Amino acid sequence: MPLHGARASALLAWVNSTKVCTHPLDDLSQLQDCSVFIGIINKIHRSEEGESVLEQPLPERISFIRGFLQKHCKHKSATENLVSAQKLLEGEELALAKVAVLLLYHTSMSCKSPGDWNEFDYKTQVELASILKFVLDNEESLNENLETFLQRKAPLSSSSASSSSSEEHSPLLSLPYKREVRFLELQKIASSSSGANNMIPGPPSSPMGDVMQTPQFQLRRLKQQLAVERENRDELEVELAENRKLIAEKEAQITMMQQRIDRLALLNEKQAADQLEPKEMEELREKNESLMARLHEALRQCQDLKTEKGQMDRKINQLSEENGDLSFKLREIASHLVQLQEALNELSEEHNAALAQSQEKQGQLESELRAALQEKKCSEEKIEILQGKISLLEDQLARLGDCSTQEKGEVMGDILKLEELKQEVSSLAAKGAELQATVLRLEEEKQLREAALQSERGRFEEEKQQLGGLVASLQSSLSESHRARERLEQDLRAR
Repeated sequence: MPLHGARASALLAWVNSTKVCTHPLDDLSQLQDCSVFIGIINKIHRSEEGESVLEQPLPERISFIRGFLQKHCKHKSATENLVSAQKLLEGEELALAKVAVLLLYHTSMSCKSPGDWNEFDYKTQVELASILKFVLDNEESLNENLETFLQRKAPLSSSSASSSSSEEHSPLLSLPYKREVRFLELQKIASSSSGANNMIPGPPSSPMGDVMQTPQFQLRRLKQQLAVERENRDELEVELAENRKLIAEKEAQITMMQQRIDRLALLNEKQAADQLEPKEMEELREKNESLMARLHEALRQCQDLKTEKGQMDRKINQLSEENGDLSFKLREIASHLVQLQEALNELSEEHNAALAQSQEKQGQLESELRAALQEKKCSEEKIEILQGKISLLEDQLARLGDCSTQEKGEVMGDILKLEELKQEVSSLAAKGAELQATVLRLEEEKQLREAALQSERGRFEEEKQQLGGLVASLQSSLSESHRARERLEQDLRAR
């Protein structure tokens, strides 16, 4: 089965946006040599670890890419079956698309900010957002579902439909009072994590930005960052253990050298007692001075190592405390995010109910308005016809005014017929005025409902942006800790 065209195009557009390839690619098959994938990996890590791999044959490149996916993309047990090395060797487009999906997911989790997605057109963003949302929803079952998703259009889930509806439409009229109370409680909950919510902008109005601002995505990103922090701490602890081992070896060398010095000192005393020759004494003195110099150098190195060990111990303790605080903060943030998601779901449900009710009322008003306008038009047409008949009869009566008595008697019938027409015209005119008043009333009611709809729509959008701002503030608390951890790691590497 061929790949879904729009999703393949969106993945190719994302690959081109990384600026790794010199010339834009126009087909997934051009990724077969895997050099672009390796370039994207290097860009994600801001390192050159994959440069040497580019000089190796294709099997080694594929092994490097699969190793990266196993380590960083939370699919360690599934990568063996998810991305087949043999199919990558054969250049199968489906396998290449899978690698692109996983790298897109990892890049979005690692470094892509919502503003960076504005370089894509809306249609491409919609497809990229659907890919990212699919991976988030199917992390534990990608083996079974990813191929089907890439080869045909996936059905829209109820949760996605509800979310889309809440973003494309705004609530009508007034929502229940409990909605306002819940939102105020929500602000109090989030204020415990950050005090600068008013200075944080709302989420970007783009499909990718909307997905990246969802609590599900934010919580997944926080968990991944925490995992990276723990991995960095483990590496630092390994480095500290190696330094401790080195210190122990140096101390053992110092002990051995001290023992040799003590033996030489005893030998020197013995030889002095035996009145050795001056030449032999000089040689022993020189050896003793050389050993003492080496001892002092070893002692200095040992002291430096002890000082560094003390510093690293303090930093490890600090990192452990920070990690504990970070874990506590993550649990707290996760709880807040769940509450935010529940509140957002309730707002969406209430909005959808109000929208359906208002749309039904709006349709009823429009039907009544159309019927009134149609009836008014018919009345106006009847009045015009009757007025024409009246004018005709009046002309006839004027011409017959000088006729004989018998003819005047016949004319009296036309006059009565004429009076009846005038009464009918008056009746229709009154009915037309009544219909005009009804039309004006219906149009005024329609305008009032449209004004209420617009007002409530703006209110819902403002609340939605505030929710996004609260989520962003929770994210910043962990990002600040992550930056401090990176600075500490750089300091340790510089030493």
